[in-house]
Amino acid sequence: MPLPLTDVERELTHTRRVRYEGYKRADGFWDIEAHLTDVKNHDYKLKTGVRRAGQPIHEMWVRITIDRSFTIVAAAASSDVVPYPGGCEKIAPAYRKLVGLSLIRGFRKNVHELFGAVKGCTHMTEMLAGLPTAAIQTFAGEVPEEREDGPKPFQLDQCHALETTTETVRQWYPKWYRGGKAA
Repeated sequence: MPLPLTDVERELTHTRRVRYEGYKRADGFWDIEAHLTDVKNHDYKLKTGVRRAGQPIHEMWVRITIDRSFTIVAAAASSDVVPYPGGCEKIAPAYRKLVGLSLIRGFRKNVHELFGAVKGCTHMTEMLAGLPTAAIQTFAGEVPEEREDGPKPFQLDQCHALETTTETVRQWYPKWYRGGKAA
């Protein structure tokens, strides 16, 4: 369902797109790629020159390779279009520091420590925040969601609909249901 229409006339001036794609590799690893673009619908004056309407201000990529335990085994970053050529793209090699991090244990905190403020590119670092959920969605259907003698499925108690006291959990995950909704 789309958002309700606004009562005030408006004009689109900026579009940011962030896309995540997950790939199963022939060697047993998985690639998760993030791609960010920023585009204005009008000419935009930067210190480095004018970007014409429709030309990207940013076009950046990050790829991580992970194993089945969600540990990053390889990482690469690149910038095709940046607002400050000769400066922005120099940070890309720093993103190899992602190697060894777990996507499911402290990832966002570790990213902030490694790339926060001037230690990274704001836009590349923002893209990293979506990698854990993109990886989990990539793995969906590849590993059993619930095993008879296994641990609680990871998604339970991670959002309001899947809190273990909800009707949703009672219906779809009865083994893990913990009673009436808490206040």
